[in-house]
Amino acid sequence: MSVSTNLGFTAKDIAKAVQRGDIIIVIDVLRCCSTIVTALANAAEGVIPTKTVKEALMLHKKHPEFILAGERRGIKPKVFYLGNSPVEFSPQKVKRKHIILTTTSGTKAIISSRNAKYVFTGAFLNAETSAKAALKIAEQEETGISLISAGTNGRFSLEDFICAGAIAESFPTDIEHSDAVSAALLAFQQARKSLGKVVQSGYHAQYLVSQGFEEDVKFCCRLNVFQIVPFLKGETIVPLITSATET
Repeated sequence: MSVSTNLGFTAKDIAKAVQRGDIIIVIDVLRCCSTIVTALANAAEGVIPTKTVKEALMLHKKHPEFILAGERRGIKPKVFYLGNSPVEFSPQKVKRKHIILTTTSGTKAIISSRNAKYVFTGAFLNAETSAKAALKIAEQEETGISLISAGTNGRFSLEDFICAGAIAESFPTDIEHSDAVSAALLAFQQARKSLGKVVQSGYHAQYLVSQGFEEDVKFCCRLNVFQIVPFLKGETIVPLITSATET
């Protein structure tokens, strides 16, 4: 069976992907998925996504030993230990820790996808590894792959679209892409040589820079830095361990 790929931008697209039985890769480059990838790469035990700040606080009340992290409008909420800046999630802060994470768009997209059998999180940081892992499982399960852009407050996100193309580039050439995935692949191939500059031309990147997070934007634009695939197991995102991630 030939694996097919799709690209989604809305909650309706997520529902359709779940209904098809697709492997889902949620993409939120700036910054949720980049933060999750970095946290797990730096030996965090797991990341628990929540939709709201209130839910995060309630869970933290039950588990005060967990790290409370996240953002609203890019800024760390009061009483939270960490924001949503991947560079904050150093081994010294997160090693062997569980992290409760709530963000404006990314964690909501992940939670909306949880009825799928396999939900991964992808970013530029792990584009190649996430593609290879998803493809391996899709072939085993004889199903498709849906790349889901978390977007920015429900709007189209330039960086997520280009990242979908970065992930798609690691699929074999005979894979069946939707037109949207093909367009994302072309966009990434065009942007690759000046990836940081292109991403920084986007609305959300400009907003983050205006709030003092320029280093975050630069960090999130690094390509294939980590060989890790975050996988939603129950309520917690943990590293996926397969032969595809070990090569």
